[in-house]
Amino acid sequence: MTRVKRGYVARKRRKKILDLTKGFRGSSAILFRSANQRNMKALKYLYRDRRRIKRDYRKLWITRINAATRLSDMSYSTFIHKLKEENILLNRKLLAQLAVRDQPVFQQLFTYIKSN
Repeated sequence: MTRVKRGYVARKRRKKILDLTKGFRGSSAILFRSANQRNMKALKYLYRDRRRIKRDYRKLWITRINAATRLSDMSYSTFIHKLKEENILLNRKLLAQLAVRDQPVFQQLFTYIKSN
């Protein structure tokens, strides 16, 4: 079998991986083999966490809305149910921002829901 001199192609391939693992600690940023493994693992985590972050934010919004509604003696589920009955189409992100940043508006919405 003849010898293949890869020249710059192999160096370019390794350099691409080492550039991706630049901020990693220890040999994971220096040695190609361990850097390649760390890079593959990092890409798996990246893929997984792009989906997980959506779940985490929704959970945070629900917690904030629940805390705000419980102050006025109503549970989160009944609040959301009454919003849907009244055909008020506000998403959880917006409701959570109202609950945290603009409490008077949230209280007006709450009293409107409670009265109907």
